[in-house]
Amino acid sequence: MTDVNQSEQPLRCEACGVDCCRFGRHRNGLRRYRCAKCKRTYTEPHRRVLDSMYISQEKAVLALQLLLEGNSIRSTERISGLDRNTIMSLLVKAGDRCHTVMVEKIVRLPVRDVQADEIWGFVYKKEGHKEESEKKVFGIGDAYCFVGIERHTKLILAWHLGKREQRSTDAFICKLRYATDGCRYQFTTDGFKPYISAVKLYLRGLVDFAQLVKIYTAPREGEQRYSAGDVVEAVPVPILGLPRRERICTSHIERQNLSIRMGMRRMTRLTNAFSKKWEHLEAAYALWFAYYNFCRVHQSLRVTPAMEAGISGHVWTIAELIAPR
Repeated sequence: MTDVNQSEQPLRCEACGVDCCRFGRHRNGLRRYRCAKCKRTYTEPHRRVLDSMYISQEKAVLALQLLLEGNSIRSTERISGLDRNTIMSLLVKAGDRCHTVMVEKIVRLPVRDVQADEIWGFVYKKEGHKEESEKKVFGIGDAYCFVGIERHTKLILAWHLGKREQRSTDAFICKLRYATDGCRYQFTTDGFKPYISAVKLYLRGLVDFAQLVKIYTAPREGEQRYSAGDVVEAVPVPILGLPRRERICTSHIERQNLSIRMGMRRMTRLTNAFSKKWEHLEAAYALWFAYYNFCRVHQSLRVTPAMEAGISGHVWTIAELIAPR
């Protein structure tokens, strides 16, 4: 039995005008053909995955799926058979596509309750381990990702990777305004003070803003390096507008932080899987948030957050997520 597809149309040699014969496969899995007369070779028409990458779409989707399920770069390399440098290049290109999707799809959405928080990570080394020559290098050390989530649809509205400072907070709030501009909603954060000036500057008149300030006990002996003390009290503090006390909550965004640490291997604490470059961490975040919004069915919603928010009519595949636009 032959594996030849009877409906397949052979390629015609551009120089001789005769039909070419099969001549193996290209490294990306596509068929190659050779002219029996002039010996020129051709590859069947195709569209490259993510611009200039030669890997097949199946390999690309497999590698990204493994990364999204908490695998490290090297374990993805062993399972997929792709080189680690190819995987990193794939991650960066996919992150760019996912960032575009988020910007195009999540804009001026009607929302009711938005929660924001910052999740800590680091690039190359922790802030306290930086040498004197590295202290002013932005891409090394602590990296905080500001995340905003809609409480009812579970949609990630905006995110920003930066330092835990006023400038990064302002940039995040600007992105949040872009995603939700035109509607009034209740907004809750933790007790990080730069939120107050950023919200007053960019969201005044658009939100009822409150902070949930948590009071911790002192860490137990031997735990100072790994965790904060236990929360003994959470104090709701109205800041702007008329926030309703029963809706001052950050539980949903904190649960999202757990999902991030479980789904992104580089964010798992106390491992050697941390990011070595800032752009890689940023790409991993972009991929995760787009995947979470459009591809991953939320257990309590039974649809994706994008479907619940009304900006998508179906569950996206990873191939659809990274497709050219």
